[in-house]
Parts: sequence; C-alpha cells; structure tokens
Amino acid sequence: MGQDVAVPAAPVVSAGPVIRITSRQRWYGLGLAELWACRELLGFLVWRDVKVRYKQTLLGVVWVGLQPLVATVVFSLVFGRLAKLPSAGFSYPVFVLAGLIPWQLFSSAITRGGPSLVGAASVITKVYFPRLLIPVSAVLGGVVDLLVAMVALVGVMAWYGVAPGVQVWALPLALGYAVAGAAGIAVWLSALNVYYRDVQQALPFLAQVLMFVSPVAYSADIVPAGTFRLLYTLNPVTGIVQIFRWTLLGIEPAWPMVGLSATVCGVMLLSGVALFHWTEDTFADVV
Repeated sequence: MGQDVAVPAAPVVSAGPVIRITSRQRWYGLGLAELWACRELLGFLVWRDVKVRYKQTLLGVVWVGLQPLVATVVFSLVFGRLAKLPSAGFSYPVFVLAGLIPWQLFSSAITRGGPSLVGAASVITKVYFPRLLIPVSAVLGGVVDLLVAMVALVGVMAWYGVAPGVQVWALPLALGYAVAGAAGIAVWLSALNVYYRDVQQALPFLAQVLMFVSPVAYSADIVPAGTFRLLYTLNPVTGIVQIFRWTLLGIEPAWPMVGLSATVCGVMLLSGVALFHWTEDTFADVV
C-alpha cells in the first residue's frame, strides 16, 4: 500500500482593489471622489506643465513677473498718458497691474486649457484616468504663475507707496473665485476643441477680445448704464478683476456687477463639467 503524501495547500493571494471602467450613467455627476483619489496625478501634471514651459529658458520663472510688468508699461503709456483713462485715484501702473494679474489666469485657461485635451491625445488613448484633470491642471499651472506675479505687484505697490487695507484678508476668496471662473472656461473650451478644431484657431483671438471687454486697462465705472452695462457684466472676468482690486487696493466694486458676474462663473463651471462628463466617453475615439 502506498503512503499518503500531504499536498501543500495553494497560497492564498489577497485580492487587491478592483477597478471597473463602465459607461457613465449620469451626465451631471461631478466625480469629486475620483478626482480626489487622483490628486497626486493632478500635482504631477501641474508640475510638468510649469517645468516644461520654463525648461531651457534663460530667465526661467522671471518671465512670469516680467510679462505683466512689460504690459503695464505699455498700457501706462498708451492708456494712462495718451488716453488719460481714470485709475480710481491710484497711480495707473498699480491700477492696471492689479487687473492684469487675475486676467493672466484667464488668458492661461483659454490659450493652454483649451487645447489641453488634444495635446494629451497620446495619453488619453492609452491610459484611463479622469480626463477632467487635464484642463484643471492647466488652470492650476496658471495659478502658480499668478502667485509668482504677485511678487512683482508687491514690488510695484511698494515703489508707489501703496499698502493694502484690511480687506486683503479676502484675497484667498478672490483667488478661489478666479480659479473657479477660469476652470469653467478651460473645461468648456477643452471639451469643444476635441470635436471642433476651429476652437483652437480662435483661442488667441478670443483672449485678446476678452481682455479689451474686461476692466483691465480701465475702470468699470466708465461703462455706460443700461443694456450695454448689463451685457458687459455677463463677462465673468469683470467681477473677478473688480474683486482683486478691492482686496489689494481697496477700490470699492459695483457689488451688483460682481454678484451677476459670479453667477455667470458658477453657471459656466457647472455646465462645463456637465458637458465634459457627457462627452468624455468618446474623447479617446475622437481625439
């Protein structure tokens, strides 16, 4: 009779997390839990965006502060000296630089956030991750530029002897307001650009037009009342520039204009995320 031989049991392998990729059942979900789970990837995308832009440049991040300073000099000569536009009692360079810095965040959202999905086509078609991270990372990269440019603004304010008032405590709220508005624009344009490449061709022109219809180089007080002022207020940049000038310089904004502009920012962000989620399942096939 043969001797019984004990057969060792097969090792038990603990099951790891299971990720199921399915079609989206709801077009209106924000997917905040998924975005939070990928926060490290978001940080990497932001860092990569900033690093690539200033890699192998002679001045590096100095360009971030140099660009608004050069624009301030040009605007001061054209609009301050020649056109003699009012600046709410402040030196024109301080006034215009306080509006240029938040405007640059929107310019970045348009020119870099708009084509961001098409630019990341090689990644989108190979690996799954929340696609919303791509335009959001472009906006947050612009926030890094904004914070660096704030150093230039502090220097200009010190040069002209301008000190912020007690309302400077609201600056983080103003920054959050600006990021929400810029993200709404970036999400809308990036989703549309996947299907209509004409959008990418129009982005530089759109950025220029939006700057001149925003109170960057002039005060919103010179806009005539009535229907034109109402249409002017629908521009999301209008309220954001006024809020920044209030927190930094103490210039009292037209609060109804700010409220309406903030409402437009909220609607744009929510509708942009809804459009993005509604079309996200086909990005890899189209891009």
